[in-house]
Amino acid sequence: MLFKDEIQMLKRVPFFSEMEPSKLKLLAFASDRVSYHAGDELFRQGDIGDAAYVLLTGKVDVLIDSPSGQIKLTEMSGNAIVGEIAILCDSVRTATVRASTSVEALRIGKEQFFKLMSDFPDVTIKVMRVLAERLTQTTTELSKARSGSNA
Repeated sequence: MLFKDEIQMLKRVPFFSEMEPSKLKLLAFASDRVSYHAGDELFRQGDIGDAAYVLLTGKVDVLIDSPSGQIKLTEMSGNAIVGEIAILCDSVRTATVRASTSVEALRIGKEQFFKLMSDFPDVTIKVMRVLAERLTQTTTELSKARSGSNA
């Protein structure tokens, strides 16, 4: 994938859709291009949060550890961002993210991510909305999992 293609892919990510092309170029340039095969882990629950990942192509599973094994919370694909929660909360990873297909992504380091949010308040608002949606989804999935294990 060419650099200009990365910029077009970033433009499709809801967080970045309203950013100026010049800022998207800076973001793409400051990011690292990473590739994963099906089964590879982008990161594990409990790891230190040092980067967020913009999924350009492919699909990942978001998994959490439980006493009865891993629980799949959701599947995410292109135009999504993963890993931002640990950065924002300055905590360890809250889930494991594993490629379910081949994945191409941009890895955005913690400092670059914070700079992006301070430079673009609209991005910060979008991040908060996505986090609220994920919290709601996680709560629902955990309730279902607990109901199933109590049955």
